[in-house]
Amino acid sequence: QVQLAQSGGGLVQAGGSLRLSCAASGDSFSTYHMAWFRRAPGKEREFVARISSTGTYTGYAESVQGRFTISKDVGKNTAYLQMDSLKPEDTAVYYCAAGGTYATDAGLYYNWGQGTQVTVSS
Repeated sequence: QVQLAQSGGGLVQAGGSLRLSCAASGDSFSTYHMAWFRRAPGKEREFVARISSTGTYTGYAESVQGRFTISKDVGKNTAYLQMDSLKPEDTAVYYCAAGGTYATDAGLYYNWGQGTQVTVSS
């Protein structure tokens, strides 16, 4: 098991940037695939980005492709989501997740961060 603690987020104007961090404690962070999901008001939780355990592979939702970058620093036991060119429709609570499968399905991740609010004003 790994425990995840998120930081970052907040309020930003459209076109701005934010970086979310997800610090892991526990064992074997380097063996976990990581992902970010988000839940906007009144909407279902959706996949945002994923990264393989070694950092070799990444994948993004079409809505954030080219604007968001997921990364993983094994030495710091931390995953990141760099969000650039933010849009009002990116407003949501963002969650990091860790699991044993490199997946876009939230059900395949079994360790979750506490969530952090990102609000993008127009």
